[in-house]
Amino acid sequence: MKKLLLVVLALSTHVYAQNNYFFPAGVTFDPAIPTPEQFLGYSIGDWHTRHDRIVSYFQELASVSPKAHFQIIGYTNERRPQVVLTITSPENYARIEDIRKEHLKLADPSQSVNIAAMPVIITHGYNVHGNEPSSSEAAMLTAYYLVAAQGAEAERTLKEAVIHIDPNYNPDGRDRHSNWANMHKGFPPVADPMDREHNEVWPGGRFNHYWFDLNRDWLPLAHVESQNRVAFFHQWLPNVCTDYHEMGTNATNFFEPTKPYGSENPVVPRANYDVLNPLFAKYFSKALDEIGSLYFSKEAFDNSYPGYGSTYPDIHGGLGLVFEQASSRGHVQKSSTKEVTFAFTIRNHVRTSLATVKAGVENRELLLKHQQEYFKSALDDGRKSAVKAYVFGDSKDVSRTRAFADLLVKHKIETYQLGADLTVGSNRYEKGKAFVVTTDQTQYRMVRSMFEKVTSFHDSVFYDASTWTMALAYGLPHDALNATVKFSKGERVTEANLTLAPPPVAQSNYAYLIEWNEYNAARALYYLLAKGVFVKTTFKPFTATVNTTKKNFGYGTLVIPVVDQNLNANELFLVVKEASTLAGVEVHPVATGFSLEGVDLGSNNIRTVPQPKVVMLIGDGVAATDAGALWYLLDSKINMPITKVNTSQFGQLRLHEYTTLLLPSGNYTALGESGAAKIKTWVQQGGTLILLKNAVTWAINNKVVEEQLRKEEEAKNNKRLDYVTTADYQGSRAIGGSIYKANLDITHPLGFGYTSRELPVWRNTSVFIEPSKSQFNTVIKYTANPLLSGYIHPTNLEKIKNSVSLQVSNVGQGRAILFVDDPAFRGYWYGTNKLFFNALFFGGLITSGGFGGGEE
Repeated sequence: MKKLLLVVLALSTHVYAQNNYFFPAGVTFDPAIPTPEQFLGYSIGDWHTRHDRIVSYFQELASVSPKAHFQIIGYTNERRPQVVLTITSPENYARIEDIRKEHLKLADPSQSVNIAAMPVIITHGYNVHGNEPSSSEAAMLTAYYLVAAQGAEAERTLKEAVIHIDPNYNPDGRDRHSNWANMHKGFPPVADPMDREHNEVWPGGRFNHYWFDLNRDWLPLAHVESQNRVAFFHQWLPNVCTDYHEMGTNATNFFEPTKPYGSENPVVPRANYDVLNPLFAKYFSKALDEIGSLYFSKEAFDNSYPGYGSTYPDIHGGLGLVFEQASSRGHVQKSSTKEVTFAFTIRNHVRTSLATVKAGVENRELLLKHQQEYFKSALDDGRKSAVKAYVFGDSKDVSRTRAFADLLVKHKIETYQLGADLTVGSNRYEKGKAFVVTTDQTQYRMVRSMFEKVTSFHDSVFYDASTWTMALAYGLPHDALNATVKFSKGERVTEANLTLAPPPVAQSNYAYLIEWNEYNAARALYYLLAKGVFVKTTFKPFTATVNTTKKNFGYGTLVIPVVDQNLNANELFLVVKEASTLAGVEVHPVATGFSLEGVDLGSNNIRTVPQPKVVMLIGDGVAATDAGALWYLLDSKINMPITKVNTSQFGQLRLHEYTTLLLPSGNYTALGESGAAKIKTWVQQGGTLILLKNAVTWAINNKVVEEQLRKEEEAKNNKRLDYVTTADYQGSRAIGGSIYKANLDITHPLGFGYTSRELPVWRNTSVFIEPSKSQFNTVIKYTANPLLSGYIHPTNLEKIKNSVSLQVSNVGQGRAILFVDDPAFRGYWYGTNKLFFNALFFGGLITSGGFGGGEE
């Protein structure tokens, strides 16, 4: 018995010591609430806690306390649950749905509310970058504190606030890193930065399953984690949202305000930056001063891009807050001063988490009034705007048009069907295939974010992208409508009524046609090829009779003959119907191969499409996000399997088993001369090599392709500059991300499916190549006045003018396709995705001399 008492006393003393280290002094805790240490069996900071154990601890808190309530809001790609723990007083939770509905009235100026009686809504969000793990540990401690703390202040907090804690925005990435750190932990821990524990293998834990940076995805919503998170966000419209990160080990701690003006979002009212941020900063500095932690603010990081977790709330009347903490990247690591321990990094995040709650509660009415005024002023500004609406739509690509409408609806932007056909300049918008977004709505500032093009800025240095015009990213015709343009507004769009089934497929005894201009046609094509169907594509337009109606078919149209198959007519019909349903594309039956105009269906200008078998190099030297974007594109949009091979295993790769080799942007020096020669030989024998961005540079330098990099020496400037301006000088000349107008050859196989030669292109690279020696191989070239949106230094703009964006290089019997710019940027550049689809499916059909209707 005496021994048992000693054990209990030792455990109690240790728990007290942990609480004393992490939490402010003088707080008492309910002994009925288990601490994270008691539940997990180890001290916080001793191990990196797996996501499932964090989830279990949250479930435990909800089971033992009426103050905590657990829910699953969705699942990741790897089927890990995304969870939220809601903490508030039992009295509040008894009417939680009424509180939620009343809070949402703040976003509706037509509604009146009693702010004095409303709780503030706070959402703590942690660990969006999986290998910045301290914040998820802090989430458990913060949850424990809020549930277990006793006394008048604790009671007031839960009475006046509803607090949501999402412990892990990126469960898949976190577990990848946690397993790495735990499996390499030494006993004693090793602080040497060179130790394997501190140096993850590629791709690291930062990214999600598809190697995406989820802290860039709040606006595009390309990934399921973001879709689930933003859906929950809109259920509550929180007043405060936190976003916790880590940075280099030799840094300290950062909290907002961020760098003023240049890094702030132009549509957010100044009160956010001039009033709320400085107000909250006083709480953060006080909390960190109490424990002697160093920190900085106001001089770094970016608060402009709406895809950040700390910016998106700002554009919804809340206060988004980013925190950065020097990382131990493991359990302990040497820094330029003392060693940084995992527990130390956790403690700083705990203290700012609690300070955020304190600031939110003590300034509750200010925050609620700010949000109410935000939506009121947004509606007022929208009504006063010279732009009364935006119309968008591509009648030739309904699936891409509807994808953009779906994005708007997910962001709660009021979107309507176009009620009647409308012509604006050279753009014609058809009822049923176009949408209209009015500006007289409370989401006016989000509407601006989606449609406006910006080319003038307060600053010339950007942490990330300088533009995010989503209408350009989707490559859709769109126009701003002023008061002189009369338009008809139809039914309001919901996610449910956006789903549109294609017309039923009628059986043909001759052939089926699928228009390639539809975005989803690529999904149908791969399904057909995978089922063993022979599919052809047309290199010249034609006109055919479809159900007694004359119809034009453009470049790239898919032709599926009925007789020339290994399947019988009925079997083929079933597969074609399945492809139509799966992809949501219309299939046109024809009864004859004799065209009304243009080539006939038996012409040599209609070529058989080979089924692509694709391999992509990944691993050290390869840009993980660029590789992940391609992988995700093929998985999610085409349902095409792709073989991913590490660069270290390239010597073992039997290239002859594949039709297509993808080299995402990266440094491939590890392949050596033998690797470059191996690739060139394979291409010469008929392979298709697809190169992106820096891979283009590698291929040219290693003579895989006989093209030339453009070398333009800047004029020498010997003007003396102050050393302190170095970063700004160099940063202003970086091409961080902006949008340009380019000219596309729509008759080239890589341009098939496009109906306009004008194409918006995303550029975030400094790669420039000379035009092809062949007059026919430069597929995309920038215009003479290319800038559409974003920042670019004048020197770089001159380089971009009339330069190459996409080019083909003939290599023996094969070809290399040189994407100077990224066609799949961050999973949302729908407008250039088809270029990549064309490279996959039609790349093998590109020959040095083209072809006509005679012998091959």
